[in-house]
Amino acid sequence: MSSKRPEAVAAIAGAMKSSVSRRRILQAAGLGGVAMVAAACGASGADDAEATGSPSAASAEDMSDTDKMLNWSNWPLYIDIDDESGTRPSLEEFQKQSGVTVTYTEDVNDNNEFYAKVRTQLEQGQDIGRDLVVLTDWMAALWLQNGFAQKLDKSLIPNSANLLPAWQGVSFDPNRDYTLPWQSGFGALGWNKAALQEAIGTDTMSSLDQLFNPGLSGRVTVLSEMRDTMGILIAYQGNDPSNFTDDQFSQAIELLTQQVDSGQIRQVTGNDYAGALESGDVIAVIGWSGDMIQLGEDFGVALPETGGTLWTDNMLVPALAQHKKNAELVMNYYYDPAVAAEVAAYVQYISPVAGAKEAMAAIDPALVDNQWIFPNEETLSNSYVFMTLTPEQQDQYERSFQKAIGN
Repeated sequence: MSSKRPEAVAAIAGAMKSSVSRRRILQAAGLGGVAMVAAACGASGADDAEATGSPSAASAEDMSDTDKMLNWSNWPLYIDIDDESGTRPSLEEFQKQSGVTVTYTEDVNDNNEFYAKVRTQLEQGQDIGRDLVVLTDWMAALWLQNGFAQKLDKSLIPNSANLLPAWQGVSFDPNRDYTLPWQSGFGALGWNKAALQEAIGTDTMSSLDQLFNPGLSGRVTVLSEMRDTMGILIAYQGNDPSNFTDDQFSQAIELLTQQVDSGQIRQVTGNDYAGALESGDVIAVIGWSGDMIQLGEDFGVALPETGGTLWTDNMLVPALAQHKKNAELVMNYYYDPAVAAEVAAYVQYISPVAGAKEAMAAIDPALVDNQWIFPNEETLSNSYVFMTLTPEQQDQYERSFQKAIGN
């Protein structure tokens, strides 16, 4: 991300003390303002606007000094990979430097799905077998509210000082005592170019009118992350995903229900839509920006002309994790600007680390102005942050969404 005008950052920070609902605040404040609002508005599992702290999480004896290992759960397609060897270069280097063996598992496919896997253990005060997890801001907020995340020892993470101002002061973790952002990104349109050309006569997409073209019937998927799919549908109907009414949400649910019931939408998925795009089983998706870019030149990605969504994923240490110090060493390593740039060059998501853009010049100069990694105000003016929800709204909207997709 680019650096921000100090007065704009200060203005947005002040606004975050209340529930933020203004549309496209970035037009006045730029990228930093939007990212700050993204972190604030995404936290819907708790009373975000009022959250100023977290219950104390249970901790276990830290075995890091004698047990040089770490279990890390992350999303697929979310770290640099050597395409020839299949190794993860930055992670390999961390292990070499630290002597810590990392078991890296791509088992966060959907926030709710992952939470369902570990919720019983968390609520019963048991170790979930992970030392580091990456969760979207609203789910991270829920973990903090329930005491499922341990407070970080910042003396072990000096590079946390490289966190860009845009991600500081978020309502669910005001001092970043429990979380550090991993990446940010967009909910967007993605497609298989050759298959789209064959189906509807063009290899580019810019609108949901195309997504709902009968020529794509049964070859479309949308995200199981309610905020991304519904945010894009709300914007498509001319309403504001950052500030909408129950009736406007219901209108978007009606549209989703129609598209599912008609067979236009084949499936509602988490991160696993990428494989279906590659195989050609699916032609077009509402998906995540970096995923589609990583698939290569045969695939396209664009923000809908009516607007995409903007979000942040965060690293945290679960309660009773046995290798907390090792997790903090990982966090510190990935907040080195050169390492952050290496990851961003591969995953094509927005880096929260100061200096990453400058470091990118040495890695791949062509990416310094890449709008998916370092978006400018014009790009961001076509994205929304999903409205902060009360717990009651969260339950109501999630039930409506699950019903619409057939669950």
